[in-house]
Amino acid sequence: MTGHDPGFLGVPVPLPRADRPLRELPSTHFTVQLDPVRRLAAATVVDVDGARLRDVPREDDWYLDPRVPASEQAGPALYARNDLDRGHLVRRRDPVWGSAAEARRASAETFAYPNAAPQAASFNQSRELWNGLEDHVLEHAEAWRLRLCVLTGPVLAPDDPVYRGVGIPRLYWKVVAWTDGATDGGAGTDRAGRRALAATAFVLDQSPQLDVVGLRDATARVLAADEVPPLGPFRTFQVPVADVAALTSLDLGPLPAADVLAPAGVVPSGAPDRGAWSELTAPGDVRLR
Repeated sequence: MTGHDPGFLGVPVPLPRADRPLRELPSTHFTVQLDPVRRLAAATVVDVDGARLRDVPREDDWYLDPRVPASEQAGPALYARNDLDRGHLVRRRDPVWGSAAEARRASAETFAYPNAAPQAASFNQSRELWNGLEDHVLEHAEAWRLRLCVLTGPVLAPDDPVYRGVGIPRLYWKVVAWTDGATDGGAGTDRAGRRALAATAFVLDQSPQLDVVGLRDATARVLAADEVPPLGPFRTFQVPVADVAALTSLDLGPLPAADVLAPAGVVPSGAPDRGAWSELTAPGDVRLR
């Protein structure tokens, strides 16, 4: 269980840093950073080698991670007898590469509960869009740029509605990082001719389409009846990487400065501006340059 390799892309991409203690859970080709208070992951980071992906049968055998107490992870009780899905944060297929044994082990390890987060079971077409964002970036990569680092997690907001003792996130985020340019010093490289880091970010919003009063009343009603808090259809946005850092209070290291949406060397600061978010309806809406 080596976990995320900070040098996987040839340029440093460290694990996010938080302002609170997190449990670091390395697995085959990925790492989960578990928030033991919220009982959900604050972040996950997976290394994807698109040239070495394997096809491994899916088993759906979810289990509690034995490395941390059961009281620190949202387990099967959260998902029993309701319409919540156990949404993979690290997609099952992303770390499934390398030798046959590595691939099988990686696939199985994505079913540990710290890699799950509660998501609405009724989706619109945006479910496939969200799940396919990494594929879209890979498909538009050149042959020498088939490696990605994908960071994913829920936005653990203090006002998330609590259900069965667990705050249900309404926003999820994803940052995809890769290296741009050519090894001969072409466009996209630094002055030493090395590949330059590039990144882009996305937010998934499953907030219900209700006004504030309606949301408050609906949430109070379902919580009183031990029903799932109201969740809306998935809406997917491409957003500045700096907005993800602001939403999550995570230090994303070099990724905000590598944002393909930002002018070179300019990192937005301050609170997220939703006016700068672009809603996506199809993979072709994604900007990679």
